[in-house]
Amino acid sequence: MDMQQYMMKRRPTRHDEERLQMACCRWFGLQYPHLAGCLFHAANGGWRSPTEAARLKAMGVVPGVADLLLIYRGRVHAIELKTPTGRQSPAQKQWQRVCETQGVSYTVVRGIEEFINHIGTIINGAD
Repeated sequence: MDMQQYMMKRRPTRHDEERLQMACCRWFGLQYPHLAGCLFHAANGGWRSPTEAARLKAMGVVPGVADLLLIYRGRVHAIELKTPTGRQSPAQKQWQRVCETQGVSYTVVRGIEEFINHIGTIINGAD
């Protein structure tokens, strides 16, 4: 059974998406070391106390921001990582609409293979 089949057989957890994100970032860093810093995560998620959440909101934290952002050749590419059965939250769907309205590429990626293919499309100029 490959990883994709295993992930689909059991209930996904938040940690599955975290592991996927770490694997994607690790692969990108090894494949494109000259683009270090161009792929990054805006640390918006996680539990916050009400005071800290209010402070971060005042600092510009926006709910639903994609897991990874890639800046490449003057364009921004938003990449939302999901498990094979994961779904976007309403805030993520709203942020996707904002991106698309502003001409920002937004893609939901379901696995490392999709991520690799998507990055290849961006880097090779098809996006």
